[in-house]
Amino acid sequence: MKLPLKQPSQIALFVSLALGLSACNDTAQVPPPAAEQAQQIDSAAAIEFINKAEADLASLNVEANRAEWIYSNFITDDTAALSAAMGEKVTSTSVRYATEAAKYAHVELDAVNARKLNSLRSSLVLPAPLDPAKNAELASIASELNGMYGKGKYCFADGRCLTQPELSNLMAESKDPAVLLEAWQGWREIAKPMRPLFEREVELANEGAKDLGYADLSELWRSQYDMKPDEFSAELDRLWTQIKPLYDALHCYVRGELNEQYGDEVAPNTGPIPAHLLGNMWAQQWGTIYNTVAPEDADPGYNVTELLAKNGYDEIKMVKQAEGFFTSLGFDALPDTFWSRSLFVQPQDRDVVCHASAWDLDNLDDIRIKMCIQKNAEDFTVIHHELGHNFYQRAYKNQPFIFKNSANDGFHEAIGDTIALSITPKYLQQIGLLDTVPDASKDIGLLLKQALDKIAFMPFGLMIDQWRWQVFNGTIKPDQYNQAWWDLREKYQGVKAPIARSEADFDPGAKYHVPGNVPYTRYFLAHVLQFQFHKALCDIAGDTGPVHRCSIYGNKAAGAKLNEMLEMGASQPWPEALNVVTGTKQMDAKAVLDYFAPLKVWLDEKNTEANRQCGW
Repeated sequence: MKLPLKQPSQIALFVSLALGLSACNDTAQVPPPAAEQAQQIDSAAAIEFINKAEADLASLNVEANRAEWIYSNFITDDTAALSAAMGEKVTSTSVRYATEAAKYAHVELDAVNARKLNSLRSSLVLPAPLDPAKNAELASIASELNGMYGKGKYCFADGRCLTQPELSNLMAESKDPAVLLEAWQGWREIAKPMRPLFEREVELANEGAKDLGYADLSELWRSQYDMKPDEFSAELDRLWTQIKPLYDALHCYVRGELNEQYGDEVAPNTGPIPAHLLGNMWAQQWGTIYNTVAPEDADPGYNVTELLAKNGYDEIKMVKQAEGFFTSLGFDALPDTFWSRSLFVQPQDRDVVCHASAWDLDNLDDIRIKMCIQKNAEDFTVIHHELGHNFYQRAYKNQPFIFKNSANDGFHEAIGDTIALSITPKYLQQIGLLDTVPDASKDIGLLLKQALDKIAFMPFGLMIDQWRWQVFNGTIKPDQYNQAWWDLREKYQGVKAPIARSEADFDPGAKYHVPGNVPYTRYFLAHVLQFQFHKALCDIAGDTGPVHRCSIYGNKAAGAKLNEMLEMGASQPWPEALNVVTGTKQMDAKAVLDYFAPLKVWLDEKNTEANRQCGW
């Protein structure tokens, strides 16, 4: 679910301004005071710097996107070298521009240029030190880590060597705890060699952050949300506090059902849940164990994976259908180049980075996805998510380059998921996948399936950057990486490693976003925002039924309001963008609780009936 991020940069800028004052007659203009005159000079220099930086960055971004696209689709030593060289160029330029931008931090500017200047300084993800040698080292490490993940495989005793998507499929389908454990443990072997590289990467990036005036990389990452870093951390705590009671009820119910399935030795009915039993390589979403934990009377009577197969949906048709949702809202169809240049199916003749991602190659219309699509319900949803990035990218294409991004990174992740919330039985019937819409008695099953993906994900979405921020600021030392990782997973998720782990392991590296240097808090924010957006768009569409039954498919009024927000890009603080669709400037998880309110009542009843001891 990654999309390439634009990175500001810097070039040495020398501006010489000549000021001419007229003194031809008694009405000659009086020179401004020295302080005001200096401010005018500084403002002019700052604006000239911003314009130059923006033009250079726009050009460099296209070049970098093309190099990274080739590397991600053709992983070889040569493409790795080209990617590393381009990464070095982008990083060095970015750091120089960010450093230059910091020099103008005191200058009074109009709102647009002030926002651009702040973006130039703060929106780096992996800042390198000014030292060229260290810059080159950081670029090489980042490229190597990405390649190690992309080329990762685990080979079973029978000779089968599976990639991460194939192993994930196995974990979604198997109910044999021995097979699940082997796949879980095997994939984490690829991460062990990453540990020293990651440690050095943190050292270099922290040095780069300090060169920009930040205490460390944690402070830099948390400064990108139109509020002070500590205020942003407090905002995350507030949102999680709203959600946690619902998560606790779900965790308690699932743990009890797994205990009944596997018994005490494999799945204890108290304490954290062993991570390999939840149907996902990282225990981040639990939807694939729905059949294990669903109540007998809650089956909606259909399975989207089976419906896709029955109706002849191949990889392309899945993408076409997702596109159709957006066009039904009034968005233009995807360009022909999207279909000819995207990657939809895993090639058999080369290594690629299979992790699903959305790309904007030229900052205009060359939008693509790269995804090794599996013909199942999960990827049907993921495709909607990735196209959400693409339609967002195209919506803000007329913004200045620095504003060609989402209001905050959680917005970018939320848009496709907002659309996916409208993949209701009614929608499936509208597109011909489903004959009959189940009655309301089946809603608990549908909500449980949603919660296993959406609510189960939220603490995972929060904890990854909680871990990284503490690594960056030195709270977590290198010799504590793995222990701290599992401490946080237990704290937030209530899950544990199924076998003993040590500091010889580097389990964070088995999750793409860590070696790929992709901030993760955006996904937590997206899981809050998508419900806010969904509720607001349903209101705009005039839907008066239960919000979990609402689909905005085909509603042009909802599409127009959504597009109005998307076109803003990053030109305004995110509360302003949020206000366009929702009518409020504060993120709020109440919409999450409203959506799942019937399920929460049901979970509490079931946990009470079974006399379960909730918590861990």
